[in-house]
Amino acid sequence: MPLALATRETNLCLGIDPFWSPLAMFTTQDIVLSNYFRERIVIGSENLPMEGAVLLAPTHRARWDGLMLTMAAGRRVTSRDCRFMVTRTEMTGIQGWFLQRLGCFPVDQLRPSLTTLRFAIDLMVEGQQLVVFPEGRINRTEKPIRLKQGLARLAQLADSKGVNVHVVPVGLGYSEAKPRPFSKAAICFSEPMRVEGIGRQAAKNFNLELAERMNSAEQAALLAVGRTKLAT
Repeated sequence: MPLALATRETNLCLGIDPFWSPLAMFTTQDIVLSNYFRERIVIGSENLPMEGAVLLAPTHRARWDGLMLTMAAGRRVTSRDCRFMVTRTEMTGIQGWFLQRLGCFPVDQLRPSLTTLRFAIDLMVEGQQLVVFPEGRINRTEKPIRLKQGLARLAQLADSKGVNVHVVPVGLGYSEAKPRPFSKAAICFSEPMRVEGIGRQAAKNFNLELAERMNSAEQAALLAVGRTKLAT
């Protein structure tokens, strides 16, 4: 790992712990997910790039989303970890203790620091896989998908550095709005997108298309678990 990247990582989190990361993978994927959900469906895995910078843009419907993403796009599938950008409040307490050691790093959604932004870009420069929930929070309603500008601008910054970033729209669906034991879960990966142009208008146009693709992916995931969603 380049020195600049390692330094920024030290200032934000503890990186991928060689002990806790494999243990967490086994616990969450082989025990928790397999016992909580009676079926876990993955759609469109062929759309996951196996090399180069990847920015996963998933819908956010439940606390289970992160575990579903690491199951379907993590080290066992792509040979690389999912590096999650999460809110500062999620990096506190016992949960924060574990997230610190699983490659997650915090962002202030209102005022993201330069250290956080540079670290995220450095990860993509290194060809890693970054996860950003562009809605910013869990949304269990039928309201249309509304995206914040952060992910689009992050992709623009990386592109300005000459990084070929693959933005993958992701939809998650559960057989119940609040997943219960022995329910179904599905995740759908859409075809990768590229950000084009710079500035606010370009980011807005990109977000409009991204929201449409995320919605379509979510529709496919919900259909797989026997639910439907109102058109947005």
